[in-house]
This record gives sequence, structure tokens and C-alpha cells, in this order.
Amino acid sequence: MNISILLLTELGVRNPVCSLIRSKAGISLYRVESEGKKFILKVFENREDTREIDNYLILSKLGIPTLPLLGYTKNAILLLDVESSDEYRLGKESDLSDPKIAEAIARWYTILHKKGCAYLSGSEPPMYDESDLVTADNMAVIAEMTGTAGNMLWQVITENYSMIRSRIDALPRTLTYNDFYWTNLIVSKTDKSAFMFDYNMLGKGTAYGDIRNVTSSLSDEAAEAFIREYGYNVDRKDICRLLN
Repeated sequence: MNISILLLTELGVRNPVCSLIRSKAGISLYRVESEGKKFILKVFENREDTREIDNYLILSKLGIPTLPLLGYTKNAILLLDVESSDEYRLGKESDLSDPKIAEAIARWYTILHKKGCAYLSGSEPPMYDESDLVTADNMAVIAEMTGTAGNMLWQVITENYSMIRSRIDALPRTLTYNDFYWTNLIVSKTDKSAFMFDYNMLGKGTAYGDIRNVTSSLSDEAAEAFIREYGYNVDRKDICRLLN
């Protein structure tokens, strides 16, 4: 009996027919059919990737729209098969140029960031944070790799690193998605709502960085629609104060 069938048995799925969709970088996706229903089983071989399970649980607890988490084990999750859904569809590349879809995406990010601010308020849960990569050692690596080590900018950064780091650490944090693209998008078939899935890169950070990540992938018109619906002046960094 292979690992997917063992996991499905543990999840209580009866008489499953299971087929591998893809397996990459220690993460495998299976399409599952059982008693007339269709599911997706996602299996994590690497312990660090199992953080996605916790991330699903966090979002569900906070009431942030996600795919229903139908079951989970210590290294796998069972989800709805969107391709068989009457309510949702998978994202498509043209969604990145559609202002109405951009508005729907903005509504999801507003919920994520507003509830994320409250969730992180007064606590520092161990989550992925892109700013953790901003270290003195990494700056030195970048200088070397880009062949710019002689540029006085790096000297200025080195001399002022503690101040730069303290200002980064002082920025208000919220939950951030960090991995926006149409391949991670789910849209209602009415096009009135949308949300992201695949939460392996979910973490904490600045809402500004998340918004920039989204709008850089959208067409100009769609990006304008996103910003308008989100209601955020991108020159302001204190998103938590704005949302409260």
C-alpha cells in the first residue's frame, strides 16, 4: 500500500482512487475520487514544508477565506478539488488584467491584513519573515556576487546596519501572503470573490510589501483597481493604523 493510500485511510476516505498529479521539491499532489466526490491530497516530505498545515489552521481560525481544509495529518492535507467545484474555478493568466478580479483579490488581502494585524498584535509567533534575510552577512554576499563590493554604499550600510535593522524591526507586522501569482489564485464562478491558496510562504511582514508583490504582477488598469478597492495610499507604511 503506497503512502497516499495510507494517508487517505488515516483521513477516513473510503475506497479512494488516487492518481499522482505532480511531485516536486518534496511536495506531492494527488487527485482523489471517493464515493462520487473529488479531492486533492497534498503530501509534504520535508518537515519544514508542513508549516502549510499550521498556516491553513491559522487562516481558518481567523475566518480568512481559504479552501476548506477537509482533513489533515502530521504531513498531509486534504482539500476540495476546485476543478470539480460548482462554486469556484482556478485562476487564469487573463485574471491579472481584469479589474473586477483585481478588486475581488483586494478584498481578500484587506481581510488578511486587517485580521493579521490583530493576530500578531502583542505576539511574535515563529513564522516566515522576508526581512529576516536582511542581515549584515547577506549584504556582504550581495556585494560580492554583484561585483560592487567597492561601492561606498556598502560601507554606509555596514556602518549604519544597527540603525537600519532597528527601523525594519519597528515596522508594524501583519500576515502576508508573499507568493502572489495567478497559478495560486481561486476565483468564484461569479467573479465576485477571490482568494489565494498554497500557503507555504505565508508569513509575517509589512502590508506594503504584500501589496507591491500583487500590483507588480497586475496590468496597470487592474493594479489601479486593486489599490482603489483596497483603499490604501501606497506612500503610507503604517497599514495597521490605517486599518484600525
